[in-house]
Amino acid sequence: MTEQDAADDTAATEESTASEAHADDDAFQGAPEDIAADEVDLGEFEVDDELVDRVAESDPEDIARELSALRTRTDSLESQVEQQDEEIEELEEKLKRKQAEFQNYKKRMDKRREQEQKRATEDLVTRLLDVRDNLERALEQDEDTDIRGGVESTLRQLDDVLDAENVEVIDPEPGRDVDPTQHQVLARVESDQPDGAIADVHRPGYEMADKVLREAQVTVSESEE
Repeated sequence: MTEQDAADDTAATEESTASEAHADDDAFQGAPEDIAADEVDLGEFEVDDELVDRVAESDPEDIARELSALRTRTDSLESQVEQQDEEIEELEEKLKRKQAEFQNYKKRMDKRREQEQKRATEDLVTRLLDVRDNLERALEQDEDTDIRGGVESTLRQLDDVLDAENVEVIDPEPGRDVDPTQHQVLARVESDQPDGAIADVHRPGYEMADKVLREAQVTVSESEE
C-alpha cells in the first residue's frame, strides 16, 4: 500500500466518524429546548428496538413536530383535568349547601309540627274548660234544684268536643263476639247470651283515628254446666 492509499483510508474513516456524530446531533434537533441532549441517559430506560429504528429512519423535523404535538396534547389533558377538579370541588360545595339547607328545612318542619300540636292541644283544652265551667255552675245550684237537665246538657257538650276530635265510643252490644284489641274481659258470668259472647258492658271504651285510647270493659257469657 502506498502512502497515498493510507492517507485516503484515514480520511475516509474520519469522515465516516464525523457523519455518525453529525447524525446523532441531528437526532436531537427540534427536541424541546428544556431537554439537553447530553442530559438524556438512555441507560435508564428499556430501549424499544422498533422505536429506535423508527426514530433513526424518521426526519428529525417530523420527530420534533410529533413531540410538540404530544406536549400540546398533554397540556390540553392537564387543563381538562384541572377544569374537572374545579367542577368537582364546585359540586361538592353545592352538595354541602343543599345538605345544610335540607337540615334547616327539616328543623323548621319539626318545629312547625310541634307548634301545630301545641295549638291543637290548646284548642282542645280551651273547649274542655267550657265543659268544666258548666259542671261547676251545676254544682253551685241549690241542693233542692234539679240539676239533671244541666248535667245532660254538659254531657252533650262534652260529646260534641270529643266528636270534633274524631273520638268514637267503643260500646259493643250484648251478644257480640269479644275483640281483644277493643275489649277487656273483666269476668265470666251466667247470662242468656251465647257462650263466650259479650254479656254486658261495664265501662265503654274510646278510639281515635283507628287507635284505641281505652278498651271497653265487658263481662262474657258463660254457659251453665
